Amino acid sequence: MPFNVKLFTGDATRYLSEKIAACYEEGRKLNNQTTLRFKDGEYEPCFEESIRGDDVFIIQSTFPPGDNLLELLLMIDAAKRASAKRIVAVIPYFGWARQDRKVKPRVPIGAKLMADLLEAAGVTRVMTMDLHADQIQGFFDVPVDHLYGSYLFMDHLKKTMDLENLVMATPDVGGTRRA
Repeated sequence: MPFNVKLFTGDATRYLSEKIAACYEEGRKLNNQTTLRFKDGEYEPCFEESIRGDDVFIIQSTFPPGDNLLELLLMIDAAKRASAKRIVAVIPYFGWARQDRKVKPRVPIGAKLMADLLEAAGVTRVMTMDLHADQIQGFFDVPVDHLYGSYLFMDHLKKTMDLENLVMATPDVGGTRRA
């Protein structure tokens, strides 16, 4: 049985989502949705077509944190209530990933909380890029596809740069392995 795939986007990733749709299938467009914004700032996303029994991919970065995460959670909840078969959150940037462990007393583990919120909203799979720490995958009870952009970047750099004079920098010790 073929998959009936629907692609939607949050406001944070519209341009990227359009590119993903075009790569998925030539001439493919994003599926129709609207987001009502109330005067108090609340969001109400609405899928403008039936998604019952479909595989729904929602592409949304959580950067900057706050509103973008909430929009993603509301879209996941709407898809669940509309009887989507599967709901995949495609998160190019997973916010709160730096909060992957307690570094001192009385601080949250923000990445675990984000995983719990996504699952409570109804996500059945998560796809993300270059997590700050691999253990974040273990915070989820649903499958996580942790993709790495370094393969694409390295291939591009090899073709376009003089690697002999290339310098890689990282903001912290944990990034040394990736650099």
